Amino acid sequence: METLTVSMPRIGDIAPDFKAVTTQGEINFPSDYKGSWVILFSHPADFTPVCTSEFMTFAHMEKQFEEANCKLVGLSVDGLYSHIAWLRTIKEKIEYKGMKNVEVTFPLIEDITMEVAKKYGMIQPGESSTKAVRAVFVIDPKGIIRTIIYYPLSLGRNFDELYRVVIALQTADAFNIATPADWRPGDDVIVPPAVSCGTAKDRMEGKEDMKCYDWFFCTKEISKEKVLKTILKK
Repeated sequence: METLTVSMPRIGDIAPDFKAVTTQGEINFPSDYKGSWVILFSHPADFTPVCTSEFMTFAHMEKQFEEANCKLVGLSVDGLYSHIAWLRTIKEKIEYKGMKNVEVTFPLIEDITMEVAKKYGMIQPGESSTKAVRAVFVIDPKGIIRTIIYYPLSLGRNFDELYRVVIALQTADAFNIATPADWRPGDDVIVPPAVSCGTAKDRMEGKEDMKCYDWFFCTKEISKEKVLKTILKK
């Protein structure tokens, strides 16, 4: 029996390029988004309840992502007219968690041929050969894939976590640090491990402005205000 191999780009790869028709006109990806962070995400199908809840949540948070210099781009293998009708229905009829009259203004890609979905490994035959899974690609301003998250058809995404990922990646880049488990702006950050015995000794003797639990595990404070002032567009 022939085994179907599903290819997908990896973290650190340049985001595969494509041209596509969307609900906001034609886009060239990722070149149209140079200089911005992007979340490219797929959903299984229009007119489905989990996807509806996700699109309403993303649309509700779009300004928040925009302030973090992050654009949103959606995709499913449905056609453009289906997309338009579904988004209109969301605005006119659906209320969810107090959200209503929600207008989705970010582009939703038409991908009937599955060309884009296959480029990004969004079609997972073990889950469905005719629908894209809930894939999330976080792409930086240089067009490099920085984070990949996959969810099955039945599981709606955690959008607070997607926002946290964007902020954490930008913070790591801006301050040359790493972020520990469950990090939020204002929490201590991780300082890169010492690369010499001398540096490790200085850290353990408290000669550097950080708290070291051992030579390899040091943290320092970066205030929430400093993080947000650096990251968010005002």
